Amino acid sequence: MDKRKRGFRGSIPLLILEICVLLIAVGVMYVVVTMTSEVNHKDIDEENIRINEEIVRKKLTDVKQSEKKEEVKKKGYRNIALFGVDARNGELGRGTRSDTIMIASINQDTQEIKLISVFRDTYLNLGNDSYNKCNTAYAQGGPEQAINMLNMNLDLDITDYVTIGFSGLIDAVDALGGVEIEVTDSEISHLNNYQLCMAEELGVDYIPVEQSGRQLLNGMQATAYCRIRYTKGDDFRRAERQREVLRAMMDKAGDAPVSTLTDMVNAVLPQVETSLDVNEILSVLGSVAGYNMTESDGFPFEGGRAGANVGSKGSCVVPVDLEENVRQLHQILYPEESYSPSSRIRQINEEIKTQTNEYLQ
Repeated sequence: MDKRKRGFRGSIPLLILEICVLLIAVGVMYVVVTMTSEVNHKDIDEENIRINEEIVRKKLTDVKQSEKKEEVKKKGYRNIALFGVDARNGELGRGTRSDTIMIASINQDTQEIKLISVFRDTYLNLGNDSYNKCNTAYAQGGPEQAINMLNMNLDLDITDYVTIGFSGLIDAVDALGGVEIEVTDSEISHLNNYQLCMAEELGVDYIPVEQSGRQLLNGMQATAYCRIRYTKGDDFRRAERQREVLRAMMDKAGDAPVSTLTDMVNAVLPQVETSLDVNEILSVLGSVAGYNMTESDGFPFEGGRAGANVGSKGSCVVPVDLEENVRQLHQILYPEESYSPSSRIRQINEEIKTQTNEYLQ
């Protein structure tokens, strides 16, 4: 039972984060405008945010070259870090490990949104030259250190974040009237076991899923489906299930009335903390209303990662070649730009290899 409870905490935040991006993608401007006062705003000290100067200089050079060619000035990208934490006591800051780490990359010129999940057990520099599972960064230093961790290991320039607590997903799915999901025979027992775990923890009843096939799942059932990691594919297949539910929610939300979307937002926003103020939130939403989600993947990428028990750090996802993984990330996020990993990435890559090679044998 304890193992299943740990899984419960790990799977919920991802979908709540993606619901927020969903709201952007479907352009629910009216709903968001009326709800922004419920968002908890927290300033972060941007002077403490570390951005790789090599990347900044290259971007400035690219801008100057574009201006010389008299090209149309572009709005560019807006990258925002998304964190999901187990916030049962309402605390969204340091002291809590981030169960979910994502990057929402908004291309304001092509009207595309790309989501990249950074697997929480990925062995990386924590932003302070110590190495561990990357979700440790949020626990040690809150969103500031977690943002630094992302910038340092991925050659990014993130300065804003949104943190989401775990509660609200079940109500959000129920507010949509459930979602249609294809359930296999091998998934039924695990789905119902997770439902039992959640029902006991929350003090509510649940409805068992009794047959396989495509069917309408309620909030409890859909959340339990997202938690399954004991079938073929383990945690990586679980991430795919979470994306399946997201797509189903997007399909349902696309035809939903404002009142239904309002109920869904009500279930999420009280558990939100962000560095964006109300005007910034409205500005971001206003610029991306109607955008399409065109990419969704996990870092490190398939073929570029390995699992290993790294001594006292436990079971980790090791980027076997950080340089190549970061190069692939930039190809996804910025396909029109040339990119070479910075010297900092090369240093981190070598240190990861030094610390993990003996465990990968």
